[in-house]
Amino acid sequence: MTSVEKYLKPEVVNQIKRLDLRAQFVVKGFLQGLHSSPFHGFSVEFSEHRRYSAGDDPKDIDWLVYAKTDKFYIKKFEAETNITGYLVMDASSSMGFTYQQELNKFDYAVCLAASLCYLMIHQQDPVGLITFDRKVRRSLAPRSKRTQLVNVLSQLSQLRPEGETDIARSLTQIAAMLRHRSLIMIFSDLLVDPDGVIRSLRQLRHGGHDLILFHILDASEVRFPFEGLVEFEDPETGTKVQVDADHFRGDYLQEVDQFREAYRQECFQSGIDYVPLDTSMRFDKALLEYLLSRRSRC
Repeated sequence: MTSVEKYLKPEVVNQIKRLDLRAQFVVKGFLQGLHSSPFHGFSVEFSEHRRYSAGDDPKDIDWLVYAKTDKFYIKKFEAETNITGYLVMDASSSMGFTYQQELNKFDYAVCLAASLCYLMIHQQDPVGLITFDRKVRRSLAPRSKRTQLVNVLSQLSQLRPEGETDIARSLTQIAAMLRHRSLIMIFSDLLVDPDGVIRSLRQLRHGGHDLILFHILDASEVRFPFEGLVEFEDPETGTKVQVDADHFRGDYLQEVDQFREAYRQECFQSGIDYVPLDTSMRFDKALLEYLLSRRSRC
C-alpha cells in the first residue's frame, strides 16, 4: 500500500479534527494518488482544454488535469461544462451507528460530502446541501464561490444524527424543490423498505436529474463479526432483539448481499450511479466515482 493510499484510510483521516482540513487532506491525497498511479479509465480530453498562458486567471486552471499531466490547462468552455450539485445527507439516528470503526456512518458520510464539496468548488461547480430525517430539515442553495465551502462545511460540522427516517418522503420533497437539472449525491445507509426509496429515486431521474447513491454501511453491518449470543438495538425505535450470532451469520450475510444487489440492479436500470461503501473503505473509490460521473456529463 502506498503512502497516498494510507492517507485515504478513515482511521488516518479521523486524526484530523477540523472538517475543512480533513476535506483538503482527502482531496489532495486523492489527486496525488491519481497522479502517482494513473487510473487507466481516466482520460483527459484535450479538445476541451487549452494550455495556460500569461494573463489567464489561475482560478480557471483545471487541477484534475494538472494532477494527471503536471501541466496547466484551462477549460475552454467553462460556462457550458459546469454542473450544479446537491449533497443530500441522511441525518437520522441509524447513521450514528458504529462498531469498532474510527468513524461512524454519519461521520464517514460527512467527511466524504465535505471532500466532494471541496472538489466541486475548486472545479467552480455550484454545490448546495440538503439534510433530512423524516423530512427535509435544511437546505442551502448551490453556489460556486469559495465562501460556499465555508457555508457547507459549517452546516455539516453542526449536524448530529438523530430521529427516525423517511427516505422516500424526503426524496419526494427534494424532487418538488428542485427546478433545474442537477447532480444529486445522496448519502444514506438506506435501512428502510427499499420499494418507496426506489420509486422516489426514479421520480428524481424522471425529473431530469443525475444521481449518485452512496450507500454507506458500517463495516460490521457488511461483515457481521459477532459471536455467541448478541443483543441488537434499533437506534431509531429502541427495539431490542437477541440472536445467536453464529447461527444467524450465514442468513444475515446473504440478506445484506441481496439488499445491496437489489439496489445495484434497480439503479442500473434507472441510470443511477450506485456506490456501495462501508466505513473501513478508503475515500478514493467514492471520489473517483464522482469524478467519472462529472466527466461523463460535461
